[in-house]
Formats: sequence, C-alpha cells, structure tokens
Amino acid sequence: MQIRAEIVTFAAMKLIYYIVYGLWYAVSLLPLRMLYVLSDVLFFFVFYIMHYRRRTVWVNLVTAFPEKAEEEQKDIERRFYRWFCDYLVESIKLMTMSREQLRRRMTFRGTELVEECVADGQSCAVYLGHYCNWEWITSLPLWISDQAQCGQIYHPLENAQMDRLFLKVRQRMGAVCIPMAETLRRILTYQRDGRQVVIGYIADQAPFWWNIHHWCPFLHHDTPVLTGTERIAKKMNHAVFYMEVSRPRRGYYEAEFKLITREPKNYEDYQLTDIYFQELEKTICRNPEFWLWTHNRWKRTREKFNRRFEVVDGKVRERQTTT
Repeated sequence: MQIRAEIVTFAAMKLIYYIVYGLWYAVSLLPLRMLYVLSDVLFFFVFYIMHYRRRTVWVNLVTAFPEKAEEEQKDIERRFYRWFCDYLVESIKLMTMSREQLRRRMTFRGTELVEECVADGQSCAVYLGHYCNWEWITSLPLWISDQAQCGQIYHPLENAQMDRLFLKVRQRMGAVCIPMAETLRRILTYQRDGRQVVIGYIADQAPFWWNIHHWCPFLHHDTPVLTGTERIAKKMNHAVFYMEVSRPRRGYYEAEFKLITREPKNYEDYQLTDIYFQELEKTICRNPEFWLWTHNRWKRTREKFNRRFEVVDGKVRERQTTT
C-alpha cells in the first residue's frame, strides 16, 4: 500500500508539473506589452484586494527610511508593488524570450573586467541582491565568452517538480544553478577541470540562526548577514565584484560589474561582506522600490541570538539551559 501511495503521489506531482509548465509556457508567449497590462491588473488585486504582505513591506520601509515623510514612504510602497507585479510577469516571460530580446532588454557593462580576470586564469565571485530583475541576470552567458562557466547559487525548492521547472527556465541561456550546499564542491570540480567560473551570489537573505557569524549596519538595522561568499572567494582566490543593477525604464535593465578586489585574501574577515552591504544600501537608497521588501529581513535580532545561541570555536550552537 505504501508503494502504491508513493506511485500515486509521484504521478500527481508529474501531472502538476506538466499543467504548470503548459500554463507558464502559454502565458509567456504573450508579448511583453500585453503582460504589462496583466501586471497593471495584478497590481490592483495584490495591493488593494489581497494586501499581499503589506504589513511586512510597510514595517520594513518605515524602519529602513525613518527620515522620510509618511507620504513618501507610501509612495515607495505603491511603486514597489507596481514593480513587483512587473517582475512576476517578466519572470514568466523568461521561459520563451529569445536571446536577441534578452540582450536588448538586459544589458551588462564592465564585462571586459571579468574577461580580463578569466583570461588570467582567475574565477570571479559576483555579489548582487534581490534588486530589479535578478531572474533576467541569468542571461549573463550571452555577454561572457565561453571560456568561463556562468552560474548562480540558489536554494532548491522543497517540491522537486517545481524545482525542476524553475531550473529549466533559469538555465535556458547557459548559466548553471548550483545548490547552496554544493557550492564549494562544484567550484572545486570546475577548478580541477581547468575551467574558470563567474558565480553570482544573492547574499542579502536573512541567514538561519546557526549561520549567523557577523552583523553589520544596513538600512538603519543591526543586520545578521551571510558570509559564505566571502569565505569561498578567499579560499579560492576569486576576484570579487559587486553588480550594480538599475532599471532605466519599464522592461529594461542595466547591470554594471564593479570590481572590489582581485586579492580577497588581503582583506580582514568580514570586510568584503561589509563592503557589499554598503554598496547594496547605496543602490537601494537611489531607487528603493526595486528591492524585495516582502521578505521579513530583520526578524532575527542580536538580542534573541545572544539569548539563545553562543559561538564556540567559530561554530554557532544553542545555549545549554539548566533546570
């Protein structure tokens, strides 16, 4: 009976995959101008009817920009939700966008610096955030020579079929998605094969409690941050870049590679991480509506961390309680 149930569950998941795939594919065939009409309708429902995570967004905005007047904060909130709905339909469109269309709508500058590192036999670690359309950044292989393998670190979805679907979309242009837990192993494999890599790290997520090793000031918050990118860059001696992304107009994005260093080992612990968050904060402050405010980014505080955990020999562990 258990085997039969597992077979039925697997078949159901496969069916859901093909249904979602078919719907996604069909909608993605619509021209972007029609998808933006859909986005405008979606905005009305998400913002005014569903109130999708509006409490979280509002608290984030108010605490990140306490110096702004309430009316300006509300304006940022509305503009964020308009962009967020655009991001959703743009991500759907990614399934069937041609290479020519992506090259026209997602442009990159500073790639010559990356090519120079690759030509010298040095791989690159690229910091970026959940800012503008990070899904379209997977088109980077259209701008980088095939001497290097482009890729991005991601957290696999719990649903294997949905994970498979998103991987199919994100890897269309030749970039590879590397599960977070396999990052170092996969990079070492490329190194053994004599292949340079250009890896994107979206490093602005809230780390789990046991991954908190550093805090830095970010948007008026004492913020726990991920430090894995820095550790890998130092261990592998990767050139470190920050990717500055902007949206000059609807449906168009520009990304610029900004070199931080080609000698990461010369930096003190967490210094590169601090530089990244300083750069990301500047980017967000210029146009705050393009950052992903729906995440409860500051749900973990230093006070709670110190009360529940301790760091022993560089490892986080829960405090022992006595009864």
